[in-house]
Amino acid sequence: MSELVQLQATLNKLHLSGMSEILEQTIKDALQQHWSYSQLLAYLFAKELELRGHRTTNLRLLKSNLDPTKTLELFQFGFNKSIPERVIKELAQCHFIENKENVFLVGSSGVGKTHLANSIGIEACRRGYEVLFKRTGNLLDWLHSGNGDGTFDKKLRRIIKIPLLILDDFGLIQLNNHYQVYLYDIIRERYETASTLITSNRDFSEWIEVFDNPLVGSAAMDRLVHKAIKITIPGDSFRTYQFKLNQKTVFGVDNNKKTK
Repeated sequence: MSELVQLQATLNKLHLSGMSEILEQTIKDALQQHWSYSQLLAYLFAKELELRGHRTTNLRLLKSNLDPTKTLELFQFGFNKSIPERVIKELAQCHFIENKENVFLVGSSGVGKTHLANSIGIEACRRGYEVLFKRTGNLLDWLHSGNGDGTFDKKLRRIIKIPLLILDDFGLIQLNNHYQVYLYDIIRERYETASTLITSNRDFSEWIEVFDNPLVGSAAMDRLVHKAIKITIPGDSFRTYQFKLNQKTVFGVDNNKKTK
């Protein structure tokens, strides 16, 4: 067995697989460029840390339920000039997570709320934060299923402790009494301890209607709004915008122009 193969085997035993993968080529580069021993070691360890960082980020993304294709880089801000691009990009720096603040993205269907929320979640993962993204109804379904297999408490702890919880389509569907209690408990336990990002087609003033008991609703909303950032996004649906563009491409006509 050659010295290189032995060294790679040793690195793998030490769980330095990233270093092992690039070892042969790196040694060739070091010989050609006359690196010192310290330069060679520094490069190898730096690459190992970089590869570990990528793996950790990918694992966070996998666990988050985020859509990896809906990134900030791919969001088309140009279709709706009313979207506050600077504010969104500032939120993507994730200072609001450090400050345990909540964020509300409010607007009609199709204006880009879910994509923006997803992209902020991806940025949070890149910066080392654990994230959980779910539609509000699906999250409560998932939590409720824990009653059947004994995982309810474990799931609830994860929801409460996650640094960034993203609730998509908040207030879209009517919740039964059990789900209202779950939601209130989640809001109460996360208050001033973790950040929640909410997207909704309904204005904040209507969110209290999610709860049948107005006192419970008031208590939940009071906690949500404290230290919160609300962004209202007016405008038309991006899906409608794309549909119009597709019609022009397929038929070669501008549907926005009136025929004479």
